Amino acid sequence: MKKSILTWVLLLTVGLTSTFANIKENVNEQVISAFKKDFGTAQDVSWEKTKEISKATFKLNDQVMFAYYAEGGNLLAVIRNIVSTQLPINLLSDLKKNYNGYWISDLFEMASDDTTSYYVTLENGDQSIVLKSSGLSSWETFKKDKK
Repeated sequence: MKKSILTWVLLLTVGLTSTFANIKENVNEQVISAFKKDFGTAQDVSWEKTKEISKATFKLNDQVMFAYYAEGGNLLAVIRNIVSTQLPINLLSDLKKNYNGYWISDLFEMASDDTTSYYVTLENGDQSIVLKSSGLSSWETFKKDKK
């Protein structure tokens, strides 16, 4: 169940966030309280909500981040966009070695349950590939689309 929720969260981040309604009044007080506890120094906080998940977009240490909460205030994941040089060296080397003919169109880090994963969207003239890190040394194909 938790894995399916995280997969759903990822898909939202990759581009399906238009289903959210930007209404802070509908965000559960438990969620807001948990967010304040987790990210007390956050700035420029805005909320979006679906039936089961609340998403906070905020700045922390001059970086935009996204936190996803379940209705009870349970933190599901924290996501931040990164640049390729912030990847672990083994992941970066693997990209350069095996995907030389592609460019990076999206790259983010997702922290959830003491685990950090990286997702990268690679493109060339013919296709788009989303890779997910499996550990800190290799990638697995998460999604592949023809253009």
